[in-house]
Amino acid sequence: MLVFTRRIGEALFIEMPSGEQIEITILDAQGHRVRIGAAAPQNVTIVREEAIQLQDEPMPQNNVA
Repeated sequence: MLVFTRRIGEALFIEMPSGEQIEITILDAQGHRVRIGAAAPQNVTIVREEAIQLQDEPMPQNNVA
């Protein structure tokens, strides 16, 4: 894992093998919370970690009698 230090308004870029770039910008920081913005090509899907974890959980079964 690479660890970066950025200030509000600063960005980092991830270059994809195709040459396209994903830009991650620090928008705000308050306490332990950081707001970031991500700009990526339309063919790139960006999701939060929680959304991926929800996909991995089995669907609850309804026990209806």
